[in-house]
Amino acid sequence: MRILVFLVGNALALGAAVWLLDGITLASSSDSELALELVVVGAIFGLVNAVVRPVVRLLSLPLIILTLGLFWVVVNAAMLLLTSAIADGVGLGFRVDGFVTALLGSVVISVALLLLDVVLPDPDRRR
Repeated sequence: MRILVFLVGNALALGAAVWLLDGITLASSSDSELALELVVVGAIFGLVNAVVRPVVRLLSLPLIILTLGLFWVVVNAAMLLLTSAIADGVGLGFRVDGFVTALLGSVVISVALLLLDVVLPDPDRRR
């Protein structure tokens, strides 16, 4: 159940970024195709964050500390760009046009996931 909520949450957050930012696009011909592609891209985004992000987090820890956590936005933008590259490589129409758009997209996705966490908190996570 948790994985389903995670996939839907990522899909909704990515959908918000696609809807709000002109530089993040998802090419699809119908609403059902759009929803399916958002879920698949959300799964790719989740895998990138689960596999690549811990390594990047460790390597960028000095910059994260030095900037009091603001470098996280840059790390998140890099994860979004990597997701775009992987999605493009497997034939999905998800594209992020540049680093500034990725920065803005990472902020939108972070806020959307934060709002989702407020509405549907994870009971297993300690606060």
